[in-house]
Amino acid sequence: MLNSWRLRMLSLLDTLGTVRAVAESLHLSASTVSQQLAVLEVETRCTLLERTGRRVRLTPAGLLLARRGREILDQMAEAESELRALHDEPIGTVRLGVFQSAVYPLAVPAATRLAATHPHLRLELIESEPHESGPALRAGEADVIVTTTDYSGLAWGADLEIIPLGIDTIVLVLPRGHPLAPRTTVHLAACAQETWALDRPRSYMADLTTRLCRESGFEPRVACRFSNTLMLLRHVESCRSIALLPALAVTPDHDVVTRELSTPVHRNITIVVRRGATQRAAVNAVVAALRDHPVIPALAAPSERIGREQH
Repeated sequence: MLNSWRLRMLSLLDTLGTVRAVAESLHLSASTVSQQLAVLEVETRCTLLERTGRRVRLTPAGLLLARRGREILDQMAEAESELRALHDEPIGTVRLGVFQSAVYPLAVPAATRLAATHPHLRLELIESEPHESGPALRAGEADVIVTTTDYSGLAWGADLEIIPLGIDTIVLVLPRGHPLAPRTTVHLAACAQETWALDRPRSYMADLTTRLCRESGFEPRVACRFSNTLMLLRHVESCRSIALLPALAVTPDHDVVTRELSTPVHRNITIVVRRGATQRAAVNAVVAALRDHPVIPALAAPSERIGREQH
């Protein structure tokens, strides 16, 4: 009989690529993971791994079992949830991966409502940016994610259910008193000589900022790279840089001004779940709580934000 724990390791190896990465994600040693995968080969009587130099890769049999295993693990979780929730009461743990700027305006209110309405459901919030959350969802490290379908680094396949949530404007963030602040909108070419604060390399916002600057005829001169939005905004507040950020990330307590770009840029915010998991009562409850959020304040039209800043 297949062991679900070892099957999960094999599925993670297909997703993450190395035994070391699997070990780190499960907080185990690499030798423990290798030993358990060897036991899985004995259990299945198949060669699942082959060595290439110092690394291993999945054989055709390994690929088949890893990908079918992901379906099996989802079905096991669904069956367990159904058995524990015979009266449609959401029970158990749901891991919600959400990008940083949506944690407090969206995920925390949803968690608060769920705690009141479904006391037997435990929601675990995981900060996960768009380039991280898709792989985490497919690897089973998250059950629900809030992300953007504008990120090109993830292939949206038939195995995923995408639920639209809203539209967030990308805004130019300036320190107060900046020469561009009096403008209603700003053409990005006017920022060619500015110093920029960016997210980490290869992240969604870093890639987007670099692409938009290049399309406007210049390479951004980078002063700092912070994965933490608060640190990035503090850098802008100190008048040392400017930045492009989703409006959702810029709350009123920051001493900055935001301006819409003359050619507006938006991102589509979505909820994504594995299609096989949508029948789980707990996952459905989390999705419903996210969708029922009456207002996402930072999704207000840029003209409203400008009006508030000028008063």
